[in-house]
Amino acid sequence: MPTSALSEQGKSLLLRAAREIEVDLEPTLPRFEQFYRRLVEANATTNLTAIRDERGIVLKHFVDSLSCLKSGRLEGSLRVLDLGTGAGFPGLPLKLVRPELELTFLDATHKKIAFIESICRELNLSGTQCLWGRAETLGHDPAHREAYDRVVSRAVSALNTLSELCLPLVKVGGFMIAQKGAGVAEELEQARAAIHQLGGAVRDVVAFKLLGLEEPRALVVVEKTHPTPARYPRRAGVPAKNPLS
Repeated sequence: MPTSALSEQGKSLLLRAAREIEVDLEPTLPRFEQFYRRLVEANATTNLTAIRDERGIVLKHFVDSLSCLKSGRLEGSLRVLDLGTGAGFPGLPLKLVRPELELTFLDATHKKIAFIESICRELNLSGTQCLWGRAETLGHDPAHREAYDRVVSRAVSALNTLSELCLPLVKVGGFMIAQKGAGVAEELEQARAAIHQLGGAVRDVVAFKLLGLEEPRALVVVEKTHPTPARYPRRAGVPAKNPLS
């Protein structure tokens, strides 16, 4: 188990890996150190993430989250929803480097949302909202349906399922940014019809690799071009069990 403090080697790796994706973390390094310490401490008693080693947290959580910025569509004062955020990824690292973003965190696991709430308080992060619930329900809530400029998500589900969860929450003219790995081309081929049916159009697929990781990464950028039909998303569990095709 790692110590609760980010080591000098860990700090150096974080700065170098972020620099590779053109993100300067020097001004916010102390806040990432505090986030790291709290994540490790909390994860010792509460299962927030299966990634527990320092290198894994730095690269697979912090830097991987920041890679969303490679989409080129997270600049300015945007209302952003992090769907299926888990322990706060990618939303918390993005908020630390882009404080102007208004971030809403959504997860179906209460202990994870409680952890994010505590981090937001400790780091004095304004412009944040933490929601415990499911996207299938939130997508029919008038306060949230087609209300977000951006919806970001990683490691939640296959792209056709994910699109049904995300796109009803994106306003027309906004974007869904999905973090994907190997197999993105096959996922995209299976999801194109569903994306169109849900009111979206694929605008970009940004492929890249991160320093220190062999696995390929990709961002699938989908623009919301017209309103999502009222029947979507379907009731809880259905998008995953019976994906649109």
